[in-house]
Amino acid sequence: MDMSCFNFETLAGGKNFVQNFWARSFQVVMLSIGSESSHSRASSRESNKFASGRHSRIYSGVYEQRDAAIKLISQPEEDGELAALLEKQFTSEVALLFRLRHPNIITFIAACKKPLVFCIITEYYPSGSLRKYLHQQEPYSLPLNLVLKLSLDIARGMKYLHAQGILHRDLKSENLLLNEDMCVKVADFGISCLESQCGSTKGFTGTYRWMAPEMIEEKQHTKKVDVYSFGIVIWELLTALIPFDKMTPEQAAFAVCQKLINRCWSSNPDKRPHFKEIVTILERYTESLENNPEFFSSYEPPDGCTPSRCLPKCISRRSPSLRT
Repeated sequence: MDMSCFNFETLAGGKNFVQNFWARSFQVVMLSIGSESSHSRASSRESNKFASGRHSRIYSGVYEQRDAAIKLISQPEEDGELAALLEKQFTSEVALLFRLRHPNIITFIAACKKPLVFCIITEYYPSGSLRKYLHQQEPYSLPLNLVLKLSLDIARGMKYLHAQGILHRDLKSENLLLNEDMCVKVADFGISCLESQCGSTKGFTGTYRWMAPEMIEEKQHTKKVDVYSFGIVIWELLTALIPFDKMTPEQAAFAVCQKLINRCWSSNPDKRPHFKEIVTILERYTESLENNPEFFSSYEPPDGCTPSRCLPKCISRRSPSLRT
């Protein structure tokens, strides 16, 4: 199946925020999926599919002699409204990916459009998602230094994203990829948006386990929806469990104990910290743990401690009794 691609300025659709960085003509890409032609610049095969969604499939493949993840998005012919929505999401995702450059954000390579199939090519990580990695671990088994390292990677990526005025809106362990060095890359910007242009979440198809209350209620929202989701991800790192999946009261109590997490998933968006503060807190914990491996078990915060001071005490409470 051959798909000839377009000049990316056409994709912008006249949006001012896109025109600024689509002004330069991007090289036209020729993409061939499953083709043996020597002229193809990217190729993949059905056997290399490693992820799929309702309207998309992701394949591992090769693009210009480098490993790549090839995401194909299908437009339904029988549903014009849904087809238009998927095209809009594709346009937004490519526009946002094109402007992002950060060690903890997945790298955009190319994109292609030929109705009824759209294509996005990004860097590929054989290790897969953070969710896949956690699924392979025993509950509560991740070393705390690794928990902090992964949390910092995510927080730094999100800090950068928010500094660009972008809301991810679907932050979860499935959308966090790991490279061979256990470095986290924030991925999947299909329903992301600029904060100035995010409306309500009516018709939104995010994942409820990680969604902030205001999104579930289809209300206007801010960057703090990502902070809420981040709190859930920290809980995943601490437990290696799926959030809210057959939780015992003890495990639920343990999760609620985490003061930093509590701030992140506060039902009041104004009470959630910014990623700038989260990065500072996690860096402080990382330094303390490096200097003293017993830091989390010996730390005793004073009465009336701030949320950032309470997290070490709560972490130290992890015990075998919570692994049921």
